[in-house]
Amino acid sequence: MNHLVFLTPNTQEPFTTSDVIAEFAGVQHHTVTRLIQQHEADFREFGLLRFQIDAVKREGARGTKYTKHYQLNEEQATLLMTYLKNTAQVRAFKKELVRQFYAMRTELYKVQMAKASRRPVRVSMTDAIKALPDSPHKALKYGQYTDLAYKLALGRTARQLRKDRGADKRATASDYMTAEEISLVAEVENKIGVLIGIGMSYQQVKASLTRNLNA
Repeated sequence: MNHLVFLTPNTQEPFTTSDVIAEFAGVQHHTVTRLIQQHEADFREFGLLRFQIDAVKREGARGTKYTKHYQLNEEQATLLMTYLKNTAQVRAFKKELVRQFYAMRTELYKVQMAKASRRPVRVSMTDAIKALPDSPHKALKYGQYTDLAYKLALGRTARQLRKDRGADKRATASDYMTAEEISLVAEVENKIGVLIGIGMSYQQVKASLTRNLNA
């Protein structure tokens, strides 16, 4: 079954959406949103009831239709499922939803551990940059080496990664990465810090790490 549960950004709890529930439970989206609105107080007992409103242009009709799409945490999604008819399709969807929420909770824990492990590595790299001789362009080196780490580890700069994943341009890129991706970036940042510390220039660091990755 398709991806049903999301962790974007990875600073918040896993969630699913009213669209996903409607599609894979085999019911109309307006049926799902109506149930949520009818029992809104119940859903709010289990956390903030998040939603976004999207504008949809209707073919052959004037004007624009506005649709509310809800984001539901695990408890809210479980509650909603109790309000749906227990068809074979709904039962299969419930089981897969449970599996994917468990997998995302596990991923969230791994992300938190990866971020904690990366923190001292990144501090070590930025300290190495800070220790470089002062120059008019020294402040730019933090972004330059960060982008190098992202590019070598993931094939994308931080800016490109934010764009690819629909994040705001001011967002923290690692908040839109998996635990594995965070660990890969940290591994490269650790090597960058060591190479800066032994006196290599940016071009030398880049060439050395690129050579090692392609070896």
